[in-house]
Amino acid sequence: MLILWIVLAIAFLFVELETVALVCVWFVVGALTALVANLLGAAIWLQVLLFAAVSLVMLLLMRPFLRKYVEPLKTRTNVDAMIGKEAVVMETIDNLAGTGTVKLEGKFWTARSANGSRIPAGMVVSVQSVEGVKAIVTPAFVREV
Repeated sequence: MLILWIVLAIAFLFVELETVALVCVWFVVGALTALVANLLGAAIWLQVLLFAAVSLVMLLLMRPFLRKYVEPLKTRTNVDAMIGKEAVVMETIDNLAGTGTVKLEGKFWTARSANGSRIPAGMVVSVQSVEGVKAIVTPAFVREV
């Protein structure tokens, strides 16, 4: 069993180093615990039990904690960053006529109303989503620019 625990620990370590996804590190610790138990003369059933228990405890306790430090902070980029921003209607938005343009952060975007209502030029709108190259907007408030 000594060789088995060494081989398992090395194999799990190799897989973890290749993926760097916190998939097998728990089993490395479990295999090393079982290896120590083997060196201390523990029975095979106890070694297997220690391997399973330590691996499970490591997985349940450490994964959530380490995940927030290992995963990079997700920042909204490109189109996702537009959602929630305010824009000014430059050309009246009319879904039925297929017209509408907004100016968002200095750039002009084709726009459509999220609820189908007509939004006159000069209104401030909020971007709800983006479909293709069209900003889907709703009036932000009643003030005109």
